[in-house]
Amino acid sequence: MSKHLKEATPVPAGDGASSAVRETVAGVLADIRERGDAAVREYSEKFDRWAPESFKLSGEEIERVIASVPAQVIGDIKTVQRNVRTFAQHQLESMHDFEVETEPGVFLGQKNVPVSASGAYVPGGRYPLVASAHMTIVTAKVAGVERVTACTPPIRGEIPAATVAAMYLAGADEILLLGGVQAVAAMGVGTETIGKVDLIAGPGNAYVAEAKRQLFGEVGIDLFAGPTETLVIADEFADPFIAAVDLLSQAEHGPDSPAILIATSEDVARRTLEHIDRILPEMPTKDFAESAWRDHGQVIVVDDLTAAFALADKFASEHVQVLTEQPRRALAEMRNYGALFLGEGTCVSYGDKVIGTNHTLPTRGAARYTGGLWVGKYLKTVTYQEVTSRESSAALGELCGRAARVEFFEGHARSGDVRAAKYAGAELPWAPGHYSTVS
Repeated sequence: MSKHLKEATPVPAGDGASSAVRETVAGVLADIRERGDAAVREYSEKFDRWAPESFKLSGEEIERVIASVPAQVIGDIKTVQRNVRTFAQHQLESMHDFEVETEPGVFLGQKNVPVSASGAYVPGGRYPLVASAHMTIVTAKVAGVERVTACTPPIRGEIPAATVAAMYLAGADEILLLGGVQAVAAMGVGTETIGKVDLIAGPGNAYVAEAKRQLFGEVGIDLFAGPTETLVIADEFADPFIAAVDLLSQAEHGPDSPAILIATSEDVARRTLEHIDRILPEMPTKDFAESAWRDHGQVIVVDDLTAAFALADKFASEHVQVLTEQPRRALAEMRNYGALFLGEGTCVSYGDKVIGTNHTLPTRGAARYTGGLWVGKYLKTVTYQEVTSRESSAALGELCGRAARVEFFEGHARSGDVRAAKYAGAELPWAPGHYSTVS
């Protein structure tokens, strides 16, 4: 049984905006496919008022930009990237190549091969997401990607120095001051001066997300991203002030960002609401956080933690923060989340900015079937086979012949037949006499 102390405003379906975005993006992609660099330049000038001689920053330009960044910022970037690199390296080490002999002389193997080139899109605009450089470039480099092209837009005609520094320190091979659909399209299809990549990762606005969606299949992408989501699970031991602060910390991402509290204590839930009412009017980012909380915030009281975990699994939120006496219960009882943040000492903002796990996570219920961006996304898990035993190949050939003919694949069957005939003297009725004796 549950009780809603605050409900989200129902979102009307089909307001026409998405179809307009789709059409705009499709037109830009088609134009860049046809006209390449010229189209990229026109769209950059149109949308960002930015059309330098070259979008790619030279080594000298990068050095000048980095020199303008305060030493403390550079030090912090290096610390965060060390955290991201360490975790990604542990992820990589958890993935093993292997080879097994399943039958005498039958060897089956698996290899993890990095994609050759990846694109990293790091948003600018109101919030230059420096941390996205860590997540999309460091992780790719740990995976072994040979060429990482990183794009970020200018901000009001200026170079975003901290973002460029983060891209360089993360290991980007090419840094382009280029944003929006034109950046994603240039990386996805390639132009005269911008090399095509195999996979594009990184967040962005609705147009960037739609460009990735339309390019998916031609290139890989990290995720189909939606608005940032956060869900807090609280019991009677939770600090309502911390719950309120943490809910609003994620609501500031955008006016469509859901922030949900599921509590086992009505007292904790009501006190959290009181704190939100006091904190929100003074927030510097209240223009986003206020509308997000008003329209998409929810507070739900349930009977116990078992019910809280079950309800949270139905939401399948991008971020789930567990403010309970025994937060690790969530590890055993939950399965649908992008990332768990366990206990009062942990917050979603740590994951977003500094702790080392990847902040590119599934939204809109996708946590039911996928996790977030990780080092394995940049790897192709491929297999290989080798049969060195004539006897095993002959046995497999006979089995293949029978199995393929059940499906009416005569050509497949004959590939098995010839090995059974050559290695074991089996009859070859469709080519009599070809292998009359065992070779």
